[in-house]
Amino acid sequence: MNQNKIIAQDIQEVLSVPLPFEKLANKTFLVSGASGFIGSYLIEVLLAIPDVKVIALLRNPAKIKRFDAYKDNKNLSFIVQDVSQPLTLKTPLNFVVHAAAQASPKFYGTDPVGTLRANTLGTDNLLQSAVENHAEKFIFFSSNEIYGPLTDSLGQVSETYTGNVDITQVRSCYAESKRMGETMCVCYSHQFGLPVNMLRLSHTYGPGIALNDGRVFADFVNNILHNQDIVLRSDGSAKRNFCYITDMLRAFFYILFYGENKQAYNIATEQETSILELAHILTGLYPDKQLKVQFCQQNREGYIPSASSRACMNIEKMKKLGWKPHISVTEGFKRMIESYLV
Repeated sequence: MNQNKIIAQDIQEVLSVPLPFEKLANKTFLVSGASGFIGSYLIEVLLAIPDVKVIALLRNPAKIKRFDAYKDNKNLSFIVQDVSQPLTLKTPLNFVVHAAAQASPKFYGTDPVGTLRANTLGTDNLLQSAVENHAEKFIFFSSNEIYGPLTDSLGQVSETYTGNVDITQVRSCYAESKRMGETMCVCYSHQFGLPVNMLRLSHTYGPGIALNDGRVFADFVNNILHNQDIVLRSDGSAKRNFCYITDMLRAFFYILFYGENKQAYNIATEQETSILELAHILTGLYPDKQLKVQFCQQNREGYIPSASSRACMNIEKMKKLGWKPHISVTEGFKRMIESYLV
């Protein structure tokens, strides 16, 4: 099985950054959420670095086929289990990366308990494994959701903003459990001396996202691929940072090498795009399809929408590490759509 051409190009783009990747030779990574969008992308990048070993943790054995192109790679092994179950692993680990999460809002209403377990019980299990197996660093993929609903009056929020999450709302299963996950990281570092970093991701997108993911940008891409008009279920005025996967992964490696212990970092682009603007950008990429943007106020069953009118983050802290985003929304979504066509 050959690797997707767009993904292969993305991997080389990530590794072209002037970072000391050679220091990772003979290091072992444990990555949870291995079959997910971010986890699988990260694993492919790691396997492209000479002599890096990866232990991929995923709960669905059928999804191992995502890595068919690496079936003869001796540096890749698998653990099949739910991350929220106790992990028994006795092997030297250098880095533990927790990327397992139900990040789509479609799960917040249909499986809120499963959503929070991955971010709390799963985080605890992996932190314990990191301590027991003498890891050099633990990295937790968090989210801009931890800030709670954001509005124009708040402007771009920095990492010092403590957020405002209504803990009595079912939708808070994701945000509140991510907040707890971050606190758990800091507590393990304080008590056991384990270096930790938390990455607060904006809306990260790219090749490999399931088209039935449930997030609005996945719906839009699915519409384009199937020659369907894009249907908005709001007025589309809400603004978001959309960060292409290569920009996010470059940020990951900057934090891996240079991140300050116990610190969280916002990962986003500086380009703010409304949902309506995104819909028009995507239909404009393929004018020959003559697709339109339509409106429908009916919500999907089980989907609990965000109350944020402007989920935009300040990235000055990341810039001080030497990172900045490069991929525009137009270019990134063009790559994403094309990846499904090759």
